[in-house]
Amino acid sequence: MDDLEQKVKKIIAEQLGKNEADIKNEASFIEDLGAELVMALEDAFKVQIPDEQQENLRTVQQAIDFIKANVKA
Repeated sequence: MDDLEQKVKKIIAEQLGKNEADIKNEASFIEDLGAELVMALEDAFKVQIPDEQQENLRTVQQAIDFIKANVKA
């Protein structure tokens, strides 16, 4: 697992009070994780996720891919 993926999963786990190991890339934010975490991800990665993009971020992997594509290293 790369650093970015690990950081995303850590944020999700902390926000939801879940174990990091239980956060799977194919997990759905709404159905599986029980919450929308866009604001926490925006704060952590200093990125703005437009409303229309938020609707497309349904899984952990989609969030990881968006952050990789939009955050400068």
